[in-house]
Amino acid sequence: TGCSRHALLYAPPRPTVDSLNVPVPGRVRRLAADRRPELAVFDSVREDPSLVCKRFERPPGKRALADALAGTPAFEAAVTGVDFFAEPTSGTSPVVYLTVESPGLYRLHNGLVERFGAIPELEGDEYDPHVTLARGGTVADAERLAGPITPVTWTVSRLLAWNATYRVPEREIPLPS
Repeated sequence: TGCSRHALLYAPPRPTVDSLNVPVPGRVRRLAADRRPELAVFDSVREDPSLVCKRFERPPGKRALADALAGTPAFEAAVTGVDFFAEPTSGTSPVVYLTVESPGLYRLHNGLVERFGAIPELEGDEYDPHVTLARGGTVADAERLAGPITPVTWTVSRLLAWNATYRVPEREIPLPS
């Protein structure tokens, strides 16, 4: 075939998109960083906050994703409080997070679910947009942190096609203003 065994062993992996994420702005990152002392009682504290719009069981092709996002305008989002999942779908519990309110994010998520399908127990009606802060620990500690905060609002003007294997964005996708 013209390929050596050596070339097959060391060929770089093909990019895959595992999720479509909303970049978390600096103000929300600072809010998460300011909470780190309170989060020290949990087993793990998220170093790099993220906000998932849609996960993919089968990565969509670049063209299919572009078609699905065509015409999607920029939209508003806000973090408005701290809450927790006492029994998350997977991983250690509880999960402490910043709540996210955004009708535009819900519309985008629902449109992508319609096109690419939902991951059971995480998407569709189960979708709860959030920015994870910490995992593990006690529910009592999570309850102590839960409550409203001074809202931080921003305009989502781009999305990130995310590769979970390498924990890097594959590409940035701008949204028209």
